[in-house]
Amino acid sequence: MQRLSFAAAALAGLMAVISPALADGSKMPRTISLSGHGEVKSAPDMASVTSGVVTQGATAGEALSANTKAMTALFEALKQSGIAEKDIQTSNFSVQPRYDYNNNGGGAPKLVGYDVSNNVTVTVRKIADLGGLLDTLVKAGSNQINGVGFDVSQPEASMDEARRRATADAARKAKVYAQAAGVELGSILSISEGAGYQPPIAVMRGAMMKADAASPVPMAAGEQTLSVDVSITWEIK
Repeated sequence: MQRLSFAAAALAGLMAVISPALADGSKMPRTISLSGHGEVKSAPDMASVTSGVVTQGATAGEALSANTKAMTALFEALKQSGIAEKDIQTSNFSVQPRYDYNNNGGGAPKLVGYDVSNNVTVTVRKIADLGGLLDTLVKAGSNQINGVGFDVSQPEASMDEARRRATADAARKAKVYAQAAGVELGSILSISEGAGYQPPIAVMRGAMMKADAASPVPMAAGEQTLSVDVSITWEIK
């Protein structure tokens, strides 16, 4: 009987703790949450190009020596074109064996030599210089162009405009839903952002280009899309 009394007392104490919580929970505000999207088109003012040299040799040392000589000439050409050292970065280097798989005897592939690949990514600060630079790279010995991308150097102003547009878009939707539901929007309870800024996009890819490529190379920068997604929660009055 005494154990039952203790259990009853414990249950009563637990209910005393839970009841206020339930009471407070019942007073949670009614809310409406909507997301908005905003984007701004901006003309790129800079570009990046990944270029390099692939060489072959009977031995790894032979292929590497030829590649080093070609890349030295490539770096010198970039320097003569006015590209700063900070805008040149090695992006890939590899030494790969090359095999002959056309073995009619059914044996293992035959090692016939080595390929050495060395690529650098170059930042071009002036879009107008891009076509001429591509021509310079090919004439200097580059036989591999892996991609050209465009970017906006100072996107802050465009991003802020995209934020304003995303906020207005969310507010417009919220008003429509509130009117349809017969309620009135109250104070904003929370705002969160998910940025959707479009990164540089490669627009050209190629490999083993010939040294007699036309000059200058025609290029079109187009427009870059800078976007923002925002989520806003309002209290319903």
